[in-house]
Amino acid sequence: MKNRALLLLLLPPLFWAGNALLARATAGDLPPVALAFWRWILALVLILPFTGRDLWAHRRVLWAHWRAVLGLALTSVAAYNTLLYLAVQTTTAINATLVGTSLPIMVLLLARLWLGDPIRPRQAMGMVVSIIGLLAVVTRGEPARLATLTLTPGDGLMLLASASWAAYSVMLRRFPIPVKGFTLLTALIIVGWVMIVPFYLFELSLGYTVQVRPMTLGVIAYTAVCASLLAYYFWNVGVAALGAPTAGLFANLIPLFTAVLGVALLGETFAWFHAVGGLLIFAGIGLATLPRR
Repeated sequence: MKNRALLLLLLPPLFWAGNALLARATAGDLPPVALAFWRWILALVLILPFTGRDLWAHRRVLWAHWRAVLGLALTSVAAYNTLLYLAVQTTTAINATLVGTSLPIMVLLLARLWLGDPIRPRQAMGMVVSIIGLLAVVTRGEPARLATLTLTPGDGLMLLASASWAAYSVMLRRFPIPVKGFTLLTALIIVGWVMIVPFYLFELSLGYTVQVRPMTLGVIAYTAVCASLLAYYFWNVGVAALGAPTAGLFANLIPLFTAVLGVALLGETFAWFHAVGGLLIFAGIGLATLPRR
């Protein structure tokens, strides 16, 4: 079960790396809140035929846990991706990734405060090694790049996005809801989408509209299927099996996968710092997750 969960946790960072790349690539044609709005509509249309009956059967269970449902929907469906899409409008990929390094730390601290999970030395050491690997990737092996970074409003939004996802990850363990994974995801999509609606209407009032093109439709489809349904389900399985602090370390794979996708899709060069950074990230994850002897 643990090995399966470790393998499943490799997929959300891969899907989310593609999500961030596509959001940046279509920033002019897909306004940030509109992308969040339409991706969740499509995700709901795809999942509801398979989960609608079970959702109705467990409506009383979900209502009994309505506070947890609201909190989970707010921090995941409504807040995280919307904030991410807003962040990449005004910040660089390097800045966003560096701010994202706060996620494992936030998860570790929240799990300690809310769940009483101990911070094991190997876990902390693994997090440090993983972050060093991440920095090697985003600075392209040149630490001096860190001194030239400037903060933007997007960096603050990215920090809020990281805090939101950290809270979601810990709440999954803090407030377990006894329904199937996809059934819970359906409920969160419905509630979170309702929360997004007012912000989407406000964005429309400012004159920002979706440019309907094959590229934009393809991006919405990808975010709905891969970055929403599959990524959220696999993440939830991983958190349930391994705990939020361990799962949080896998977020450091996002910049590595972003670099790999850049090589595959944009023709960028795979350099030594990609290899070194990737090895360190995986070494940190291994250090934190391998069983003690």
